[in-house]
Amino acid sequence: MRDLYGEFAWARKLKVRHLESLLVLDEAGTLTEAAARLHLTQSAMSHWLAEMESLVGTPLMMRGRRLELTPAGQLIKQLAIRVLGDVSRVGKALDAVAQGKASRLHVGSVWAGVAGVLPASISQFHIMHPSVAITVTEGTFSSLLERLARKELDVVIGTIDARAYDSGFHHEILFEDGICVVVGQGSPLWQDPSEHKLSALIHENWIVPQHGTSMRSQLDSALVDAGVPWLQPKVETSAITTLLALLHCGNYIGICSEEMTRYQVARGTVHRLSIDRVLKFGAVGILWSTDVFSETVDDFVKIAKEVGGKTNGSLSVHPVA
Repeated sequence: MRDLYGEFAWARKLKVRHLESLLVLDEAGTLTEAAARLHLTQSAMSHWLAEMESLVGTPLMMRGRRLELTPAGQLIKQLAIRVLGDVSRVGKALDAVAQGKASRLHVGSVWAGVAGVLPASISQFHIMHPSVAITVTEGTFSSLLERLARKELDVVIGTIDARAYDSGFHHEILFEDGICVVVGQGSPLWQDPSEHKLSALIHENWIVPQHGTSMRSQLDSALVDAGVPWLQPKVETSAITTLLALLHCGNYIGICSEEMTRYQVARGTVHRLSIDRVLKFGAVGILWSTDVFSETVDDFVKIAKEVGGKTNGSLSVHPVA
C-alpha cells in the first residue's frame, strides 16, 4: 500500500495564502508589484514565496527581470486556480445558506416542462436571483422522482398523477397538457392538412417514449379505444433531441406533448397531424420537498406557477401523504 501520508506531506502546511500569493506573483511579474497588490512589504512577499518553494521542494519561479513560473510552478498554479475557485464558490454558498437561499438550483423536467414553462421560469427567476446557477436534468418522471427523493434535485416539473400524490412531496399543478401526433420534413405527411384516423396510422414508423412513461400509457389507451391493441414502434426514446432529429431526416411519425408541439411548430421543425380523437396527457405540475426551507426553491416554485397560468398571487401548497 502506498504511503499516502508521505505523498501529501508537502501539502499539509500549504496555506490558501500561499496559493493566492503565487497567482498574484504570476500576474504581477515582480515581487514589488505583487507585494503592493497584497499590501505586504517586498521582504514579506519574498518570504511567502521562499516558504512555498520549501514546502513543495523545488523552485516555483525563475528569477530575472520578470518572474516566470517554472514547470513546477505551473502545476501549483493550476492547483491554486482550482482550490481558490472552490473556496470562492463555497463561500458564496455559505452566505446564501445563511440567508435561507441557495447558490445553485437543480431542476428536473420532462418534455412538457422543457418547451415553455421551464425556460420562461428560469429567465424570470434569474431576474430575481442573478447569481444562482441552475442545472437542468431531463428524464422520465419516475427517474426524476427518484432523484428528488435522493436530494439530487430541488424541484421537478412533470406529470401530476398517482406517483406524485404518493411521493411524499408537495406539488402545484401548472397546466393541463395534451398529446399530439407529429411528423417532420422526412415524412410524406409533412404539412398534410387532412384529418387521419389514429387506427389508420398504425403501420407508420412510430417513435414513442418507453413503457412506463405517462405519455406512452396514454397513447396505448387511445390505441385500444381506437380498436388497435398493439403498436410496434421503430424507436423508443424519451429524448426530445432524438425525436426531432429522426423526424427531420427520416419517414417517421411520433408523439409529443402539446406544449412542446406548439413550440416546435412555431419554429417549423414539426407538423402536427390532425387525428380523429383527443389525446390527453394530463396535469403538469411542479414538485418539491419542504424538509428544509429554501427561499430559492420557494421563489422558483412561485415563478413557475405564474408562468404556468396560475396568477392568483399566492402560492397554495398541496401537501401529499
